[in-house]
Amino acid sequence: MGHSLYDPALMAGAFHPKVIVYYFKQWEDFQMPFHSHAEIEIMYVISGQCVVETETQLISMKKGDFIVLDANTMHRLIVAKPHQCRMINVEFQFTDEGQLFPSLKELVNHDPTLFQLFAKNAPYFVLKDSNEVYHTLKNLVLELDKNSVEAQMMIHLLFAQLMIQIARLAGEAGEAGHQQADVYVKRAIAYLHHHYDCDIRMKDIASVVCIHPGYLHRIFKASMGCTVMDYLTTLRLEKAKMLLTQTNIPVMDISYSVGINSSQYFSAVFKKHTGQTPIEYRKSFKIRRDRTELESRRVTTAVRARSTKG
Repeated sequence: MGHSLYDPALMAGAFHPKVIVYYFKQWEDFQMPFHSHAEIEIMYVISGQCVVETETQLISMKKGDFIVLDANTMHRLIVAKPHQCRMINVEFQFTDEGQLFPSLKELVNHDPTLFQLFAKNAPYFVLKDSNEVYHTLKNLVLELDKNSVEAQMMIHLLFAQLMIQIARLAGEAGEAGHQQADVYVKRAIAYLHHHYDCDIRMKDIASVVCIHPGYLHRIFKASMGCTVMDYLTTLRLEKAKMLLTQTNIPVMDISYSVGINSSQYFSAVFKKHTGQTPIEYRKSFKIRRDRTELESRRVTTAVRARSTKG
């Protein structure tokens, strides 16, 4: 018998996750018999759609959905014609074998979202991913495939990251009403901060957040006081200011670095928001910095002179 995800013993000892089974699989016209196992299982839909049936519910899943099944939970997978379903599955247990890495208890004690996850006590839960969980799962499987001592550190780090990401998604999913809208806004903002240097359109952001573009526009403006594209422009300009003042990168290259593929448009937008062109902004910053440094040197010299006289 493996430990349940909610077994109090996990919080009393030094337990660490141990992956037992993992695989990518393309399913087509398939009905799995009802079964259970001692491992906790994560079933993630990469593409297509399927149904996971438990003893009490039929759960429809599509791309980006994943289910976490607690140990010894009866379930089966159904992929009906004409659909196909590509999945990544990871089954794991917790072991108290000696490890140099932080234990599950230590992670839970330092992360409130993990604490809430391990207090959930449900036979399964289904979540919608924004690609973060998938990338971590994929990287985890790649490290597991190496089957080497050197890969163990990365495996443990990735598993800790995976649990925290799942816990955060579970916490977000538990919110309701305007809180759910805030979740969508946070996901949109996170996407913008990770992809501001790309050619981003509203439909791209909405697709990642998994809501209609019009709805995203409304809740984003209500929450942030500006449109999504206004936020993106401000973000890009802040990144540009940093590059202008902290590097010697040419203005044209900075334009491309922040996702604006026209240096002329970049200069026009920059001046509209700052009152200066990028070149003027860089020069004025350099003048202010040089003056500050000069004044600092004068003060230091004066202090040393007074100290010498004394």
